[in-house]
Amino acid sequence: MSAYDVIIIGSGPGGYVCAIRCAQLGLKTACVEGRETLGGTCLNIGCIPSKALLHASHMLHEAEHNFAEMGLKGKSPSVDWQQMQKYKQSTIDSNTGGIEFLFKKNKVDWIKGWASIPEAGKVKVGDEIHEAKNIVIASGSEPATLPGVEIDEKVVVSSTGGLSLGKVPKKMVVIGAGVIGLELGSVYARLGSEVKVIEYLDHITPGMDAEISKQFQKTLKKQGLEFILGAAVQSTEATKQKAKVTYKLRKDDSEHTLDADTVLVATGRKPYVEGLGLDALDMIMTKRGQIQVNDQWRTSVDGVYAIGDVIEGPMLAHKAEDEGMAVAEQIAGQHGHVNYGVIPGVIYTHPEVANVGMTEEQLKEAGRDYKVGKFSFMGNARAKANFSGDGFVKMLADKETDRILGCHIIGPAAGDLIHEVCVAMEFGASAQDLAMTCHAHPTYSEAVREAALACGDGPIHM
Repeated sequence: MSAYDVIIIGSGPGGYVCAIRCAQLGLKTACVEGRETLGGTCLNIGCIPSKALLHASHMLHEAEHNFAEMGLKGKSPSVDWQQMQKYKQSTIDSNTGGIEFLFKKNKVDWIKGWASIPEAGKVKVGDEIHEAKNIVIASGSEPATLPGVEIDEKVVVSSTGGLSLGKVPKKMVVIGAGVIGLELGSVYARLGSEVKVIEYLDHITPGMDAEISKQFQKTLKKQGLEFILGAAVQSTEATKQKAKVTYKLRKDDSEHTLDADTVLVATGRKPYVEGLGLDALDMIMTKRGQIQVNDQWRTSVDGVYAIGDVIEGPMLAHKAEDEGMAVAEQIAGQHGHVNYGVIPGVIYTHPEVANVGMTEEQLKEAGRDYKVGKFSFMGNARAKANFSGDGFVKMLADKETDRILGCHIIGPAAGDLIHEVCVAMEFGASAQDLAMTCHAHPTYSEAVREAALACGDGPIHM
């Protein structure tokens, strides 16, 4: 039996960051992980491999559509899918290996295996029981599915199977028009698949600012994605190589079918708490199957904390990381804090879509008095030079105080541009503060400044 100050269950972004921060703060720390590699869903079968495929397929799109205009002549590259898979795997390996190195550097013990909590202060892995003054559950999430839809990871696949298909399908049906479905759908559309996306709601990307969502759908449609909105999937039938998807249109209850080589089920994710023994601990859960925590991430069981996808809030790697650092600081007797009002969200299609803070719809619902500043990337010199003029920046500020309340971007490098707004909001800045800050020319970031100017007297270049 070994004793620790902290044992973290799960080595995803929340877990490994929490473990490293605990070790930095002088706590004897271990992290339990049953996978062969560290990094959880994000690094192994999520964020990182999907970004590799998005990057590779975007390069193909550039070669096919923009190279000739820039004077880069020659035959467009053909797709070697197996080599693309090797590139994806090497990206995964370098990242997961990096975490293993960081664990060694920070003297974090990796306990290999699957964990359960037999009682407060104890973690069981295999036949061994380890004692811990504090336990942090960071076990992440798993793909959710629908009644009548059975995932076999061959023909009907989750995001996990969708990253490692045997070949590029001729026809793909994506169930769910959220982040995962649209990212992977756009990968396969660029690689030549005919992609149809079925969504239960009447719009894509639930929760996104409506104006951005509409522009995003138009852009993806131009890229070849077809959308069937307001449709409830009834079932999928899979043979060895094909699948049939049956759905009903909500407006008239009419039933329709689609044939596909691959069906990607992207209907969200659910907390992964299987095998932890939470029932026996009488741990209080929410109605949605999440672990209930207080504002210090403490569960109802003494000495047990929970972070990331297993608790309420957006299922985002960076949200879990922030919580991981904050919990480590709480355990070490410091004051850990997460500002949930300033957590950015990004969709890594091309163009990228990013947001932080409140949407216009949320502000209306809350009865807030606000103003809107918008600027199109067509007015941005760098974007025009790089064939990236589609999209715009939309900034929302309080009408009276000018304090930034939210920002929504669809356009080039949106996922990077959003962070200057995050920093501004963290410090309670006004739109004018951002507008008065010098931005280098020519950069995409000038579009953010112009949107801030549009909250005042107006932009310069539009």
